[in-house]
Amino acid sequence: MSMRTRVLFHVTVGGLLLAATVGAYAANLGFLSDTPISYMKQRDIDSVKAAAMGALDSRQDGEAATWVNDGTGNSVHIDATITPQSTAKEGDRTCRDLAVVLNAKGQSMTLRPQFCREGSGAWQLQKKH
Repeated sequence: MSMRTRVLFHVTVGGLLLAATVGAYAANLGFLSDTPISYMKQRDIDSVKAAAMGALDSRQDGEAATWVNDGTGNSVHIDATITPQSTAKEGDRTCRDLAVVLNAKGQSMTLRPQFCREGSGAWQLQKKH
């Protein structure tokens, strides 16, 4: 086999392996297409965010609030249970962990965001590292 043929062979095999890896990666993430969040439109997101802020302000740890996307214009029924899990205070700063269980089309997913605020200011979503 000539040097040129060997190089072409290795490049072709490398390309096929890369394509197979990318395909397998995409196939492994295919399950995300059926999660409740994949059916949410911007109005649903805005509405559930408002419900989460309401739960942060008015619910005790362990006390659940419910949300449904009625009135958002989405034909897919989506509902959620929003439950503050824990509250931590340090000086004027308060942080709360939430459990948000979203349900749509027989699928369920749980999100666990944390929000903090200074004094009585607005709740801010905390990025996890």
